[in-house]
Amino acid sequence: MVSIREATPADAHHLVRFVNMAADDLPLHFWRKTAGPDGDALAIGRNRAMRDAGGFSWRNAWMAEVDGTVAGCLLGYPAEVDPDPIDPDTPAIFVPLIALERLAPGSWYLNVLATDAACRGRGVGTTLLARAEVAARAAGCPAISLIAADTHGDALRLYAAHGYRAVDRRPVVKDDWRVDAETWILFTKSVA
Repeated sequence: MVSIREATPADAHHLVRFVNMAADDLPLHFWRKTAGPDGDALAIGRNRAMRDAGGFSWRNAWMAEVDGTVAGCLLGYPAEVDPDPIDPDTPAIFVPLIALERLAPGSWYLNVLATDAACRGRGVGTTLLARAEVAARAAGCPAISLIAADTHGDALRLYAAHGYRAVDRRPVVKDDWRVDAETWILFTKSVA
């Protein structure tokens, strides 16, 4: 049986693992650049996850557990209703993601949904999507939005099975990030 609980600061290491799983290590790639050759990239991620504010914060996350073990993660928050233009200093690798996010203003942005490989097929993703709908309604958001890579076949099937529809796409900007994905896909679902 899958149970859901709110995340705590002690879950920072889980949040780092799941955000990197969901985004093909893009956060880790960026944290490595920030840390430099002698820094601890994962520590940067853990510190970000332990913040009380910001999108990537334990306060915006829920953990799924199976038999008392953390098996998955949901992280999301209300998107801006009237977002500012994309800052010209934004690293190119993030521009397509931000552009897609801004196509769903006022939605509840599901930033991370990830399930440990050993727990897939046990309802973890479905349970986390149901929790996302509760959070979106509680926040007064009329829809949920999320972005997935074209290479995440299981996730794409899960979203389609639960009523999410693809509404736009942007090419992945790779620079020196090694990833197979070619396209970011924006999905939305009404929860009103």
